[in-house]
Amino acid sequence: MENVYVATDDERIFQAVKKFGAKAVMTSGKHPSGTDRCAEALNIISLETGTHFDCVINVQGDEPFISPLQIQALINCFQDAKTDIATLAKKITSREEISDPNKPKVVFDKSNFALYFSRSPIPYIRNAGTDITTGSHNIFRHIGIYGYRSDVLKELSHLKPSPLELAESLEQLRWLQNGYKIKVSLTDLDNLGIDTPEDLIEAERRVAGHS
Repeated sequence: MENVYVATDDERIFQAVKKFGAKAVMTSGKHPSGTDRCAEALNIISLETGTHFDCVINVQGDEPFISPLQIQALINCFQDAKTDIATLAKKITSREEISDPNKPKVVFDKSNFALYFSRSPIPYIRNAGTDITTGSHNIFRHIGIYGYRSDVLKELSHLKPSPLELAESLEQLRWLQNGYKIKVSLTDLDNLGIDTPEDLIEAERRVAGHS
């Protein structure tokens, strides 16, 4: 894929990417989120190449196990003209994940557009008993990879933090509160996001197991 870039504010990362022959773009070190960094990178790359891009896929550095199949699933979301932003979710099968605030949850409507994201288990399942993973209701973990229509990405970078975003510390709530439609594509693939030192240990174990 020719239009793959690493966007960074760290000269060491920039030079390392260049060293192995990939494309990199230097961005500001003052961005509050990866989305803002993506918006600046899109502007730089568009000006440098003279190319208009319909959509941007943001694979964050803390999601190293994203599959090409999952990237394609995000791209497919934009076949729906109502999709402003696309993301992924996976059914939770472990009680530990349900209670882990570092694993955000998402609920969505019948057309798979997100209704809400939370660090708490959602939906709250009344009278579920001791193990809600075996019941008839599913709980989905949000996977932190996003796709944006290019014009939407530029708009998002100008939004101010919203009350729900500040409460949950989840950027995507800012978009929902401002009326943007987030399409959720479901995946069965197991992703490991690197959010804690324990996650890093597990990631290194997985990499070592495939070497």
